[in-house]
Amino acid sequence: MNSSTVGGKEKKTTSSYGMKTIIGSMMMLLLMVVFVGYTMIWIMMPTNTYYLHWLPDIYAKTDSTYFGQQGAGILIYTFPILFTATLGCLLLHIRNRTADNNNQSGVKKSSWKRPLLVKGPLGIVSWIELSFLAMFIALLVWSISSYLHGMFATITLQAAAKREHVWEAKLESTALMLGLVGNICLSFLFFPVARGSSILQLVGLTSEASIKYHIWLGHLVMTIFTAHGLCYIIFWASTSQISQMLKWEKIGIANVAGEVAWLAGLTMWATSFPRIRRKIFELFFYTHHLYIVFIVFFVFHVGFSYACIMLPGFYLFMIDRLLRFLQSQQKIRLVSARVLPCEAVELSFSKIPGLSYSPTSMMFLNVPGISKLQWHPFTITSSSTMDPDNLSVVIKSEGSWSHNLYEKFSSSTWPMDRLEVSVEGPYGPASNNLLRHDTLVMVSGGSGITPLISIIRELLSQANDSEKKTPAVLLVTAFKKSLDLTMLDLILPAWGTNLDISCLQLQIEAYVTRENQPVTHNHKPLQTIWFNPDPLDSPVSAVLGQNSWLWLGVIIATSFVIFLVLMGILTRYYIYPIDHNSNMIYSASYRSALNMLLLCVSIATTATAVFLWNKKQNSKEMGQIQDTPPQITTSPSARFYNADQELESLPHQSFVQSTKVHYGTRPDLQRILSDCEGSSVGVLVSGPSKMRQEVAAICSLPSAHNLHYHSMSFSW
Repeated sequence: MNSSTVGGKEKKTTSSYGMKTIIGSMMMLLLMVVFVGYTMIWIMMPTNTYYLHWLPDIYAKTDSTYFGQQGAGILIYTFPILFTATLGCLLLHIRNRTADNNNQSGVKKSSWKRPLLVKGPLGIVSWIELSFLAMFIALLVWSISSYLHGMFATITLQAAAKREHVWEAKLESTALMLGLVGNICLSFLFFPVARGSSILQLVGLTSEASIKYHIWLGHLVMTIFTAHGLCYIIFWASTSQISQMLKWEKIGIANVAGEVAWLAGLTMWATSFPRIRRKIFELFFYTHHLYIVFIVFFVFHVGFSYACIMLPGFYLFMIDRLLRFLQSQQKIRLVSARVLPCEAVELSFSKIPGLSYSPTSMMFLNVPGISKLQWHPFTITSSSTMDPDNLSVVIKSEGSWSHNLYEKFSSSTWPMDRLEVSVEGPYGPASNNLLRHDTLVMVSGGSGITPLISIIRELLSQANDSEKKTPAVLLVTAFKKSLDLTMLDLILPAWGTNLDISCLQLQIEAYVTRENQPVTHNHKPLQTIWFNPDPLDSPVSAVLGQNSWLWLGVIIATSFVIFLVLMGILTRYYIYPIDHNSNMIYSASYRSALNMLLLCVSIATTATAVFLWNKKQNSKEMGQIQDTPPQITTSPSARFYNADQELESLPHQSFVQSTKVHYGTRPDLQRILSDCEGSSVGVLVSGPSKMRQEVAAICSLPSAHNLHYHSMSFSW
């Protein structure tokens, strides 16, 4: 190939990249415009201007025989978010096609992620998190003050007309205000738990990092709705209207439905507090499925038209939940298991070669042989670039489920032919700009090392690419016992690697905190178990294939259009001939039930069709998966038992270039991080909350301007 041909291809590639970048920028600008407009709706919603002028005009212009007043609710509240989610999917698809890990702009953006609050009820809070939190609180305060101002303006006249005391009229207005404000919080509740949502990726969040927002919102929602219900009960009791609690009006508010939703919410709330959630997780897990009862009866309570305010988040959650269910029905091909003497096991699965994921991604596992209902999240330790045909996770024996799994593998009497496993995922960040830093310091405690393994493998793969400059890596890891040092054996896959491990500058400082000297353990050596998978077992694949973001956008847009068509037909040819858009004849509950049914049918048919199509396409790649296991390398773990002496790297046996083990001490993180030089030092911490808080406090110091803090927490 001559130089002119090469130059022509490079020019074409550069031109294509530039065009996609321009398109992505235009889409991002459009998303910002929609976001600003949607924010203005939330700001104006509590005002009399909105309810007395804007909304009636919108109702008048959108009132049709096909949608009625529901059309206005869908247009104002639901459409903008679903449009944003769809456009976000297209934007993420373009970004994946034009991924550039050398993008240095992330260094400037990461300054907003610097920890601001380290200790407190909210945990570690960054500048950007605090900014959004402040805006959300400002919205709630504004809404409360605006609603009360409008309601109390004529409260004396209203009380006289109803022959009530003024305080009773104010109590009723306050109860209504709490319901309206509670719906604002409910509107955001389901966004953080839609694991594969494009909304989360657009704002730079991952599913595990956003769980805390769902917890905060859940507590806030139930606090406000509880106050809402109690205020109405007190009002009814004081005005001799307690019979209102038993009314389910044909038109308007259905009180009984609201009470059922409230009781379902209280049950979930009572079992979601940390002490109960962590000690009796199954109780928390099962009762949380009452969210279905909560949402259904909430819609019955307020009507479908008003429920359109909270519908977008729940709509995206339903799509995500259905796709997870469809993926979980497949049995996955388990290739091998490495059983470590520190009561940890690495499971390696076969995967579709085209499946790509970012470091620190996670995956949910279900092992029916232990529990048919329990799903547990684990970080992926493999790298999609280094391990194109396999995907692995590490499970440390720290609970009853993981202990039972480890016992199965470590027991010599258990047959090792096959283990039935189902998965959901992988889920993770859209990209990791690991190359933007001069130095990468990774701090871990105990099993917190597992997400860092995937980063090391990814950096090793990139270090072997001569066109990319990789940062120097310092791994500071702390273990309780010297036996746990065998976790370092997992840095390389069970079948070794052909990559040149000397290309990556890696220094490991390992600390054994509860032993003052090396201890000789009488334990089983590291053993690898190879399985004979069932021919029907499937390799791990993205739930929607390689173009998952594109297909997710298709599902959101298509299902929404189908829902509108079905609802239009239902309204025009069944409800309208009865009600004539008066909203006074046809039962609001029946209308809500039919609309919810059509919504579920639209999502189910569209998502299932796209899933089955991609499953068919993935089956073409299954023939490329080889069942013959690769040769494994010898374990070098015994070399880690010499106290405070450096361990030279073992070619083709160990990834470690230079490892130093310290006994009877904890890492001096203040000194270690202060000694790091360079204009940009990435600091990733994965471990107990105290360790994360200590690192966050160091990185938040004014003198630590070059330290860019990132944390990984899986304590749900």
